[in-house]
Amino acid sequence: MSRHFLIIPGILILLACSTGERPGQEKPWSVRIAESFLATHPDSIVYPTEEKSRKWNYEQGVMMEAFYRMWEHTGDSQYVRYIRMNLDYYIDEDGTIRTYKMADFNIDNIPPGKAALRMFKLTGVEKYRRAADTLRRQLSLHPRTKINGFWHKKIYPFQMWLDGIYMAEPFYTLYAATLEEPKAFDDIAHQITFLERQTRDSKTGLLYHGWDESREQKWADPTTGRSPNFWGRAMGWYAMGIVDVLDFFPQDHPQRDSLIAVLRRLTEAVVKYQDMKTGLWYQVVDLADREGNYREASASAMFCYALAKGVRMGYLDGKFLPAARKAFDGLLKELVTVEERGVVSLHDVCSVGGLGGNPYRDGSFEYYIGEPRRTNDFKGYGPFLLAAVELERQISGEHR
Repeated sequence: MSRHFLIIPGILILLACSTGERPGQEKPWSVRIAESFLATHPDSIVYPTEEKSRKWNYEQGVMMEAFYRMWEHTGDSQYVRYIRMNLDYYIDEDGTIRTYKMADFNIDNIPPGKAALRMFKLTGVEKYRRAADTLRRQLSLHPRTKINGFWHKKIYPFQMWLDGIYMAEPFYTLYAATLEEPKAFDDIAHQITFLERQTRDSKTGLLYHGWDESREQKWADPTTGRSPNFWGRAMGWYAMGIVDVLDFFPQDHPQRDSLIAVLRRLTEAVVKYQDMKTGLWYQVVDLADREGNYREASASAMFCYALAKGVRMGYLDGKFLPAARKAFDGLLKELVTVEERGVVSLHDVCSVGGLGGNPYRDGSFEYYIGEPRRTNDFKGYGPFLLAAVELERQISGEHR
């Protein structure tokens, strides 16, 4: 296959040309990415070599969110069918979620609930609402810090991680809007604004990955409780969480402007660390020149999505759109390959990142750059598809 690049209003579009293709057969990037995923994961959103992915989990949640956005964007019902097929793999007729254990109080288990709630709204089938009710009940019982922030997991007491904002709040907001829980919006706003106050660095404006209220963790600063580094994907989850929460957060709520202000502060800080040459962001965002650091795909895709959507929805100034376009172009140039049969692969996605646990993750620079990288990891591929959709919506003038 030969690779040709075409620039259309600032967005790099890769046209795949191989024997038998005719002019006009080129497809938008969103379609190509989505079709690649469906071709390689036709039956379910799981990794073929990773058994733990066959459990209800957040990576399925971000992929189903991307396919829902594809359905909104294209009107192609195959994407809704794919979401439903994946939900039905886990949700029994009585609404029980197979493999899910509420007693774990793991906030990472909440994101697929957004797809379940949306499927209930589309079909009226009660089992989807019952599954969503179960996850809402987890949030009502979920352990919290003394100042009412959700613990990341029961096994990580008194800890809040930036990742948790994406894990809980978009579902929580959609549920509150759908089932009319007006008081929940106060709680949602508190989770986001409180965590920013605990993790924001006054010098750079960047957010530290985690915060330990107890100050007992080895990774926690004994004075502030903060972890020691700025991990790109953690801030990416946080930014995506805010722009998705705002979709359903009431226009007249007194905290709506505060959420937009948090997003603006973060994006102002993040774009200062965008690599000028490639448009990408580094694994440890502020240490680009340190040996071993690398341009990481998932954080770059997440920031791209949050910036593009923020501009489209009017939360961010239009000056941020070029940064989003540059990021997507950089992903295509630096981290994407296209196989002969047209499968789009995204490389250099950090496979995992966390704090504490066993073996212990200390939040050091060495820890973050030492985690394995994976090709087509869902945590990068989902945001990559979301970013493609957002930039295409910019061009087409879609507003919702």
